[in-house]
Amino acid sequence: MLRCSSSVAANFRASKRAKSPADFVYKLKIVEEADESLFFLELLLTINANQELTIEIERLIKESNELLAILVSSIKTAKANNSR
Repeated sequence: MLRCSSSVAANFRASKRAKSPADFVYKLKIVEEADESLFFLELLLTINANQELTIEIERLIKESNELLAILVSSIKTAKANNSR
């Protein structure tokens, strides 16, 4: 979980230093691997028995879904802007 979530942050940072619009889109697509973090959160939710932890995991799942939606939208916008 730590590896995939920290990878998302590192790759997002790299996308801000992209060398071209195409490189920016490529690096954002790597960040889209945040879905892997979401998978592990959902797995934790399935095996968890602690109610307090369940609330926190559900909050993180919601936030992860929101971030993924933002990333997908950003990729679409960047591709559209790049094709003009």
